[in-house]
Amino acid sequence: MFPIRYDTWRHVFKLDPDRTIGDEALDKLCASGTDAIVVGGSSGVTFDKTVDLLSRIRRYEVPCALELSDPSLAVPGFDLYFIPMVLNTDRREWLIGHHVAALQHFGHLLPWESVAGQAYLVLNGDSTVARVTGANAAVSEKEAVAYSQVADRLWRVPVFYVEYSGTFGDMGLVRKLRDGLTQARLFYGGGVRTPEQAALAARSAHTVVVGNAVYERLDAALATVDAVHNTAAKEHDHVF
Repeated sequence: MFPIRYDTWRHVFKLDPDRTIGDEALDKLCASGTDAIVVGGSSGVTFDKTVDLLSRIRRYEVPCALELSDPSLAVPGFDLYFIPMVLNTDRREWLIGHHVAALQHFGHLLPWESVAGQAYLVLNGDSTVARVTGANAAVSEKEAVAYSQVADRLWRVPVFYVEYSGTFGDMGLVRKLRDGLTQARLFYGGGVRTPEQAALAARSAHTVVVGNAVYERLDAALATVDAVHNTAAKEHDHVF
């Protein structure tokens, strides 16, 4: 049992330690009613930047998780640590290599009760995460379903993350992937910049992650919180 129930999260803000965010904006985000703040980025992230961002978030009661893509960024003090692995890459290090290397040195130090695996399916080939990890985003619907089954049924990874990173994705595909999962929770991230997009994503994914909008148009990003929660409440109350 994890001390933080990420399986109940519907809306999450994702903050990048390598991007600047003012105190007033951070205050609004942390007090917005979002279910959690996830800290992580694809490039330029350092230990010191991560420590600084965590210390500022810790002034609030909102749960805070770290996406731990590199062992050098293992900052203590987060409520939860997500360990990402990229499913659709040919580079072994992003699937299992970095993980094995890290555990040889730090495995005995990890708070395993607060660690959860994330199986990423990267579907925007122009994104930074695709370039960094060598992800092949040109996958068919059948391949996407197969990837989701590997994560959910074969590996039993608790979080299946569909990442369009900057581009609003195919919600029909996201919904199909979500409906096929048996135990994993589907996180969706990518291009959610308006309340309308947030509501669409909330109908298709278990958890909606809002990232870039925080830095581009804060008011719209804040409005996604109610959009997601209201959509989730309507679906919960709907009688079929």
